[in-house]
Amino acid sequence: MNDSLIVNAEIVNEGRRFHGDVRVRGGRIDAVASSLAAQPGERVFDARGRLLIPGMIDDHVHFREPGYTPKADIASESRAAIAGGVTGFIDMPNTNPPTLTHALLDDKYALAARSSVANYAFYFGASNDNLDAIRTLDPRTVPGVKVFLCESTGNLYVSDPATLDGIFRDSPVNVVVHCEDDRIVHANLDRAKAQYGDTIPMRMHPDIRSREACFESTRWAVETARRHGTRLHVLHVSTADELALFESGPIAGKKITAETCVHFLRFTDADYATFGGRIKCNPAIKAASDRDALMRALADTRVDVLATDHAPHLLEEKSRPYTQCPSGIPLIQFALQSALEHVFDSKLRLERLVEATAHAPATLFAIKDRGFIREGYWADLTLLDPNTPQTVTRDAVISKCGWSPFEGTTFRSSVAATWVNGHLAWHDGKLDDTQLGWRLEFDR
Repeated sequence: MNDSLIVNAEIVNEGRRFHGDVRVRGGRIDAVASSLAAQPGERVFDARGRLLIPGMIDDHVHFREPGYTPKADIASESRAAIAGGVTGFIDMPNTNPPTLTHALLDDKYALAARSSVANYAFYFGASNDNLDAIRTLDPRTVPGVKVFLCESTGNLYVSDPATLDGIFRDSPVNVVVHCEDDRIVHANLDRAKAQYGDTIPMRMHPDIRSREACFESTRWAVETARRHGTRLHVLHVSTADELALFESGPIAGKKITAETCVHFLRFTDADYATFGGRIKCNPAIKAASDRDALMRALADTRVDVLATDHAPHLLEEKSRPYTQCPSGIPLIQFALQSALEHVFDSKLRLERLVEATAHAPATLFAIKDRGFIREGYWADLTLLDPNTPQTVTRDAVISKCGWSPFEGTTFRSSVAATWVNGHLAWHDGKLDDTQLGWRLEFDR
């Protein structure tokens, strides 16, 4: 039974906060009003003192399937997402094999249809030799094409200038980019190896994956997109320097947009001393001044989207020396709670947080009937409890890798409930995965 009535909620949606009720019927939002009377057969939820928001749509995750399933898979990570109030995700193509053909993309959708409890979509990967496949992508079924401007897993580093130009010129879907200059990164790494040999300190990571590498690559991508009129989305912006390349304003009026991630708003380079390889990610976590600038840019809409770049690795892998330690952090289960801390600290308005995690990704990718609390839209909803703290423990971690960088952290909020397509998938710390999520559709 999916028919329910959520009453006495503080609803946060489209720049407003107001008290009201939401009726869910047949998986969709049937009514939003100041007061609704319960009807026969409805399950009533009293949300007094809690915040009802549209579920987060995480436009940047690595769920590791196929190919790296000892670390994570779609089943495990979608369940971690639901526990964190994330109702939809868009997964990256750097799997094994990488998602470089239409057939491989179809295979990933088939995997998700059998196992994901959250709603899902998958990026198509770009390589030096699949431009023709990119040109034939269907904008109604594919959210975007992912371009790595530096080395990554598999055959996904696009180094050929003519191919890059063709992707930016001809892609029928959003071009999403990982911006780090490969030449600069490798020169920095060579210098570090010459100085330290096999014992490069983890604190060198932001010097190796440097701010210069980020800025030069992002500058090139933005300039190329402007030349071709590309719909460009720059992923995981990590430096204050890059922010000058973007403009504030409503996302609906932009062709070039920016994303940052929850870890860039929480950790700084000083934290490598405590966390070591556990917070090694690409691009690297940088200085406190970068963290603070990114926070301001997210608040004033220069940065459009807040995502996770959820990328699990096993703890044993993260304990290896620098050159053997893989980059990536598991974040999705506690991302919203981490972000909400900035609201409690008056650095970010709650309305803006909702915009950056739900409205903006829905608008950016033209996701059909999701990302807003609107009558007729699918009931992807998250109920946050701002008065019940949660201390993160390892045994609470649902991600298959089995650990979190937030362990020991006490967040001032908790995720009380998550609805996916009207189904109550998470409630009071318990998961109901008897109904699976659906493939996201794109209205373009």
